[in-house]
Amino acid sequence: MQKILIPTDFSENAWNAIDYAMQLFRNKRCAFYLLNTYTPVIPSSRFMAKMIDGVRIVDAVRENSERGLNKTVDKIKAKYGNPNHSFETISSFNLLVEEVKDIVDTFGIHLVITGTKGASGVDEVFMGSNTVRIIKSTKKCPILAIPYHFDYMTPTEIAFATDFNRFYTTSELEPILEMAKMFNATVRIVHVQYGIKALTELQQFNLNMLRRYLNGVEHYVHTVSELNSVSHTLERFSKELGIHLLAMLNYQHSYMEKMTREPIIKRTAFHTQIPLLVIPELGMEGVSAKVKEEEKARSYN
Repeated sequence: MQKILIPTDFSENAWNAIDYAMQLFRNKRCAFYLLNTYTPVIPSSRFMAKMIDGVRIVDAVRENSERGLNKTVDKIKAKYGNPNHSFETISSFNLLVEEVKDIVDTFGIHLVITGTKGASGVDEVFMGSNTVRIIKSTKKCPILAIPYHFDYMTPTEIAFATDFNRFYTTSELEPILEMAKMFNATVRIVHVQYGIKALTELQQFNLNMLRRYLNGVEHYVHTVSELNSVSHTLERFSKELGIHLLAMLNYQHSYMEKMTREPIIKRTAFHTQIPLLVIPELGMEGVSAKVKEEEKARSYN
């Protein structure tokens, strides 16, 4: 059973992410954990005697949070009524990013699905500050970011953006492989280059290994020239090829890291118009000894 965490603030944006998740996993047995965090402003100092007022405020906000979560579950069940899906609600007096990390660890979450705010202001042009913080801080499972107002489409065209400079583990590629097999999707490996040039020996080795992992999945390799920024290039590529889902690994010097570091003026073109699957760097230390041996053996075959 898949364990999926969906943070919500009860906004239309958050519901859109929930709606996408219900359709994406409609044929899978899933346990969904719906999370709402709250940090009420208490008007009196914690050192003052009037804490009874503070307690009442916290209780009221908690009750509102729990009521909102129960209404959300009722809404999901009324719309979908899927017997494959079960729901747990978590209402927490905590910061969102910290609570997401704790829940991922505590419940062994396989995937976090979150809505993105879109371009509501200069600081929100990329994906929304909360989404970026969750991506940067969550190291143990993938994050699927769903754009605001994105209407669900079955992801039969998946792009995997990579520069081939890093070896891929089976654990890191598993979310892409699982998605591709679940929807009989085509995987388009896209390599963004600043000036087209031949791959190095290391890049070629990593590409060969990647294609070996994708054996049995229809896939193609696309090399594209950078158009003033990685984000703009991937945005254009996704539109031209009708991509339904863009996947990236998140590690030092990766495309994902470059995009979060790009100057605002350069990434204004990238509004995450399609769902973005961000896979954290697990590395060989995150893989069991058995898997290490299998990957080592595979590299010599």
